[in-house]
Amino acid sequence: MSLEQLFASIPSGHPDEALARQVDVDRLPTHVAIIMDGNGRWAAQRHLPRVEGHRAGIDAVRDTLETAARLGLDVLTLYAFSIENWKRPATEVTTLMRLLKRYLRSELDTLLSNDIRFRVIGRIEDLAPDIQDELQRAVERTARSTGMLFNIALNYSGRAEIVDAARRAIESGVLADELDEERFASFLYTAGQPDPDLLIRTSGEMRVSNYLLWQIAYAEIYVTETLWPDFRRRHLLEAVLAYQKRERRYGGITPARAVIGAP
Repeated sequence: MSLEQLFASIPSGHPDEALARQVDVDRLPTHVAIIMDGNGRWAAQRHLPRVEGHRAGIDAVRDTLETAARLGLDVLTLYAFSIENWKRPATEVTTLMRLLKRYLRSELDTLLSNDIRFRVIGRIEDLAPDIQDELQRAVERTARSTGMLFNIALNYSGRAEIVDAARRAIESGVLADELDEERFASFLYTAGQPDPDLLIRTSGEMRVSNYLLWQIAYAEIYVTETLWPDFRRRHLLEAVLAYQKRERRYGGITPARAVIGAP
């Protein structure tokens, strides 16, 4: 794996070039999940309606998606709309759905040109028919792509996903003594995908917001004060570099500590 595509997209001498050169291609996270937070605050700081923050956030999605693909990530999952988000004002929800449709139509060629495969996770059946049609079209058009997998979490809830997985397991006739963690994971929305190695949250909030609760059991969590509309290539590279400096133990201990703690 190389970073040639990424370097080709960075102007010579740009500060991001130095960051990119620090990335260890052999220790990239396989799956990065992002909680895109801060659109409302971004708009409020500029004395704009909240919807303007959502519009500005589309640029961050575009930049992050292209950077992730060029970086060589296998999976990128973005939290776009939660089940709880239906509680927001109707006008804001309507605008969000309109922006989603516009994004899918305008960015489909970008997905195809970058060999990105598109998937949707969440209770999609509860979305409006026109939104479902637009999502399905993007899924079908990119189905043959062999590059990075791009998941968008829509009408999503981590708890709801676990409940839905339990229902699928029951409906499939799986017996209690046949059900282990691996089998249960096969009923999740992300079945067949690696769990996130890195969870990024923007806007400085220290919570996971009911996102991929099963899948992030051992994910490294990186929180940035940057509001989502301002999130760009540099911020993703900084998160990856921070991830690469951590020592992943999966509940174990390092060999050095094992020696020190030995009797």
